[in-house]
Amino acid sequence: MKLLVGLGNPDALHLGTRHNVGFCAVEQIADSFGAGFSKGKGKYLTTKIIFRREPVILVKPMTYMNLSGQAVVAAMNFHKILRSEILVLCDDLNLPLGTIRLRSKGSAGGQNGLRHIIESLGSDEFARLRIGIRGEEQMLKSFSSFVLGKFSADENKVIEKVLPVCRDAALDFTINGIEHAMNNFNKAHIEQ
Repeated sequence: MKLLVGLGNPDALHLGTRHNVGFCAVEQIADSFGAGFSKGKGKYLTTKIIFRREPVILVKPMTYMNLSGQAVVAAMNFHKILRSEILVLCDDLNLPLGTIRLRSKGSAGGQNGLRHIIESLGSDEFARLRIGIRGEEQMLKSFSSFVLGKFSADENKVIEKVLPVCRDAALDFTINGIEHAMNNFNKAHIEQ
């Protein structure tokens, strides 16, 4: 069994913001399987899909980004899932829009949801799929207002192309593992 966790912030105010692209990614997976989210055994929404006869749990933490680790630990404990069976999908301010990067472990890289998950697990050894949100030419005065801002119409067109690639990469991870997914998807860049 694998656990796919999309990071974001839970209320209508944050709908469509750059910081919520992790939510969008797991919603894309759920939609592909006709699955809907419901309340989990903790502060998260969840659904279960079967991919190639393997169960996959999708999770959206409802704790706000900075406390994402609470939901991840609760879902792991409830489903008895190991760190090696987790993939966290989240936004990355350091990656250009149209780019994704998979890693088997590593630092939070300034992403507060990842930072809290690392703190909560006491380890950075879990897979993550980072989704680029930064335009090539954007100069930022405030990181928080940028990540909490909404995508422009042109940026949304790119994200609409990126999300199916995220879905395919995440599903590849569930069957073939992180190394295979990294080899197949880290070179992907969606043209704007």
